[in-house]
Amino acid sequence: MTRQLPDLEAWAIFATVAEYGSFSRAAAELGLSNPTVSKAIGRLEARLGFALLSRTSRRLSLTGAGQAALERASRILSEGEAVEQEAAEQARAPRGRVRLSAPLSFGIAHLAPVLPGLLRAYPEIELDLALSDRKVDLVAEGYDLALRIGSLVDSSLLSRRLCSVRLLLVGAPGYFELHGTPKRPSDLLRHRVIGYTGGGGRNAWRFTHPEEGEETVQPPARLWTDNADVVMPVLLAGQALAVLPEFAVWQELRDGSLLAALPDWPIAALGLHLLMPPNPLRPARVQAVIDLLSRELVRAPWASEGIKIAPEEKTVFS
Repeated sequence: MTRQLPDLEAWAIFATVAEYGSFSRAAAELGLSNPTVSKAIGRLEARLGFALLSRTSRRLSLTGAGQAALERASRILSEGEAVEQEAAEQARAPRGRVRLSAPLSFGIAHLAPVLPGLLRAYPEIELDLALSDRKVDLVAEGYDLALRIGSLVDSSLLSRRLCSVRLLLVGAPGYFELHGTPKRPSDLLRHRVIGYTGGGGRNAWRFTHPEEGEETVQPPARLWTDNADVVMPVLLAGQALAVLPEFAVWQELRDGSLLAALPDWPIAALGLHLLMPPNPLRPARVQAVIDLLSRELVRAPWASEGIKIAPEEKTVFS
């Protein structure tokens, strides 16, 4: 049997009629016409199979059944008004829970420093932050927002590009001293590399030279991982080269513990995107987090104006 939903509107109208003792006064209070109020009561009584109100030309009163139903009908009206008021307040004021997903390494290094300011600015927001390199399904898993680094595929999600993320070929000085420095991408086929899949799958590395055009290579990797923190000890130990996002290596490039190679052969940059479910109507709490992250992350804090480059004099391979 098909389930029939309760006529909540009619119950709310009934509670108002009972409160004011008049169809016309209830209609004026609710902003409805007299016939609309009368039809709602008639509809409710027909559904129940008994009268809720006793009507005479001079007086309107509750029947026994109407008196018994009044308390719950009044509760329906007050709860409905409370729900709408609370929802309206949340739409106006940033209050309540916001679920946010972000990549693990990026979240720890660059999102975490933003959180104190966010919580200070919006003390009534409760942030539910999930750090994972897994690409969550925002709609199916109930997330309000997701930070994602990569090239976005077509989808129904709304997105805002915050900043660019360069991809750099890097290695330790000791690696270049022992194995030499690649002069062009095809040289990497003879080098030791680590495959980083944080920006996508196990894709080939595509380099572009302003004069020589494009070269695509996929060296055999000794290790594949989706987390830059796993790559770092191997790189610093001089065991391999890797293509990593600049946010993961900028400090090591600044202090010289890692060097960049093939500076004239850049790889197309990725984007830091803020993803949102397709509904453009968002509560104030979600919009507040969007606005703050857009302000704080629009300029890449890791962007290096100058990075240390690997020496080019050695071309030894082993």
